[in-house]
Amino acid sequence: MVDPHDRSERFELIAGCDGATLARFANDVLEGDPPLSVRQDPRPQLVMHQVVEPVERRPFNLGEVVVTPAEVELDGHRGFAMLPGKAERAALSGAIVDAAVAGGHPLTTEITNTLTDVAADQQARRRQAWAESKHTTVEFETMEDEE
Repeated sequence: MVDPHDRSERFELIAGCDGATLARFANDVLEGDPPLSVRQDPRPQLVMHQVVEPVERRPFNLGEVVVTPAEVELDGHRGFAMLPGKAERAALSGAIVDAAVAGGHPLTTEITNTLTDVAADQQARRRQAWAESKHTTVEFETMEDEE
């Protein structure tokens, strides 16, 4: 189970959450007009996607992917989010959500429950997709140096 109070795990939950949900929570957090400063504007950028080669287990750079990072300070608490693709509004909303949870905002429980539910739904969809497609799996033999 993912712990939304652990910051690195929360980053993953925010990155996997839909923009509309993040925007709703960000708007709710900002209703009280807390002090907010944007430390990093949400601008799409390229980052290298690294994977591990399956035979020799060596990492290699697969290619670049587009992400949108954002960083804020909300009521003295820093928040960060990096979402896949061009997602300026969602990234800014995610950073606000991260800062709100870090600062123990009154909506923290609702936010963390929703983030956890979204992650569980995504995992269930992945399991269902795998169950529907696993019968099409192809097994490959590799020719490795055997010493």
